[in-house]
Amino acid sequence: MATKQYKPTSPGRRFMITSTYAEVTKGKPEKSLTSAKPKSGGRNHTGRITSFNRGGGNKRRYRQIDFKRNKDGVEAKVAAIEYDPNRTCRIALLHYMDGEKRYILAPKGLEVGTRISSGEGSDILPGNCLELKNIPLGTLVHNIELQPGRGGQMVRSAGMSAQVMAKEGNYVTLRLPSGEMRMVHNTCRATVGEVGNSDHENESLGKAGKNRGLGRKPHVRGVVKSPRDHPHGGGEAKSPVGRKKGPVDRWGNKALGTKTRTNKRSNKFIVRRRDR
Repeated sequence: MATKQYKPTSPGRRFMITSTYAEVTKGKPEKSLTSAKPKSGGRNHTGRITSFNRGGGNKRRYRQIDFKRNKDGVEAKVAAIEYDPNRTCRIALLHYMDGEKRYILAPKGLEVGTRISSGEGSDILPGNCLELKNIPLGTLVHNIELQPGRGGQMVRSAGMSAQVMAKEGNYVTLRLPSGEMRMVHNTCRATVGEVGNSDHENESLGKAGKNRGLGRKPHVRGVVKSPRDHPHGGGEAKSPVGRKKGPVDRWGNKALGTKTRTNKRSNKFIVRRRDR
């Protein structure tokens, strides 16, 4: 999982840093575990653009990832480590002993030929999935459930991990990558280890065309627009945001670092807020 820096043969190559893909062992994905991924261009069902600055990009197929890890008692062998264009980390193709195949997020240190399992009694090794009550304190975990049986929702991007800090009653306290301390029910599942491809943060696109290949269109700041197109727009020459109530988005909602959290129901599970 190292990175490769190119010689400056052109302006686009000068600052480009990409992955070496040394850990990837297979080119084409398992066809039975993929599905079509049509593009929306940011448009909703009526044809109006609701997610701006999206469109184009390379054609992709979606890899169906097993976030639930609910195949208990059946051992699996890692058949391949693959590239997934839909996420920052690598994925691992598992061949279960009963013949079923599934994709999982590839944790750091997982190699082809390794045998992994899920459920009670599994060893505390990278790739194994257990309920939080069966994972020792201090263990690094990822792909964490918020509700039992719903599938992993937290800590799924490249290089991320959470740490099991404490156990009290029916809840386990986790330290998330943001620094937030959060309680999760002890019957929720998590996968042992740190998500792989930690060098992803060191990659550099190098040129605008790489962004277009990812389906991202150019983004225009609000302060350089006209007043009719954005609340930050207008003014003579180069002007600041200049609003008494602070910066907002194009619809007038608070933006640029202002706290907008409204889910008070889960406040009781947050022991400490994230680092800012």
